[in-house]
Amino acid sequence: MATQASPRPRNRRGARILYAVHGYGRGHATRSLALLAELRPRHELLVLAGGDAYQTMASEWPVVRIPTLGFAYGARSGRRSNWHTLRYNLPAALDAWWRGPVFAMVADAMRAFAPDVVISDAETWSHRVAARLGVPRIGFDHIGILAHCRPDVDPRDRVEAALDVFVYRALMGRPERVLVSSFYDAPPRHAGVRVVPTLPRREVRDAVACDGEHLLVYLNQGHHQFDDRLRAVLGQLGLPVHVYGTPWRGQQGRLHFMPPGNRSFVDDLAACRAVLSTAGNQLVGEAMHLGKPLLVMPEDCVEQRLNARAVERLGIGMRVEPRALTAAHLQRLLQQRDAFAARMRELRRDGLAEAVAAIEGFVAELAGSTPGSRLTQPPLLPAFAPQRAPT
Repeated sequence: MATQASPRPRNRRGARILYAVHGYGRGHATRSLALLAELRPRHELLVLAGGDAYQTMASEWPVVRIPTLGFAYGARSGRRSNWHTLRYNLPAALDAWWRGPVFAMVADAMRAFAPDVVISDAETWSHRVAARLGVPRIGFDHIGILAHCRPDVDPRDRVEAALDVFVYRALMGRPERVLVSSFYDAPPRHAGVRVVPTLPRREVRDAVACDGEHLLVYLNQGHHQFDDRLRAVLGQLGLPVHVYGTPWRGQQGRLHFMPPGNRSFVDDLAACRAVLSTAGNQLVGEAMHLGKPLLVMPEDCVEQRLNARAVERLGIGMRVEPRALTAAHLQRLLQQRDAFAARMRELRRDGLAEAVAAIEGFVAELAGSTPGSRLTQPPLLPAFAPQRAPT
């Protein structure tokens, strides 16, 4: 018979917070690093992350590794495939819905830590386990702008957006409080939702921007997105190009394939002339902070198309479909960079202080009603064994 665990002493500095991070791309991790640095002095933290987020955060933070969901790509086309994405994610989704081994692992981690509240950056298992165990949840991400706000969705995307919201809610449920980080505004759908600007990480906040000669290219899944066509377009530019997010390293002509790294990437971003990238919310916000105009190539999903439209609408850069990119688009970006940079300076907002204030308020509201000792019950699931977590 299992014996009841002894209650853990409450952290006198504040609450116990389990913070989980979705691992597709690096934006979730960089946003989380900015917030975690502010929460660390006041609260006791346990961090769970998978995929790219684990790789980004593990060198700076003790992280429990968990699996992650993400998009999948066709082997021949190199483009995102809904069919392959479904096949790739279905086992993980069934695990989360039917309380499989990963659900059990996360549940035991949560029981052992006994958090007062869970903050989840679009991470499925933490949301579902916390709901099962009765731990209050704070959702903090950007894709929730579709589910919890009323953004300006292109009419052609409304059906797909409704499907994305359905899937998002099926995976994340309905947290007690929601914080959406976005470089553009959107009115909340209901009470308990706050929208704040993007959160530049500490390195971005400390960086000094200057005008260099190179174009910075960032691809969140470069092993699929960087192809011979893109290589040819970049080769026509006549400028040094620093490429991030691919498996390649070293120099090929004017192309420099760069290794990942928080500080080195930020230094390069601060010194570039402009940015060509996929349309991730976090990178757009950090580029705005440093005044670096953007040409964004949205992935084939509603959220990124929404971001790309906002880049154009706000006058901070341009958008183009990845397959339509030409050297002329890049030349036009560079010709208009001063106007784009000036507009960025007008719109720049650092959302960190607003996000911290909102999170602290949410934690104070939620933690008082759910003491950490609620979870110090006999475990119903197998023992926590993070070293055997699927990757």
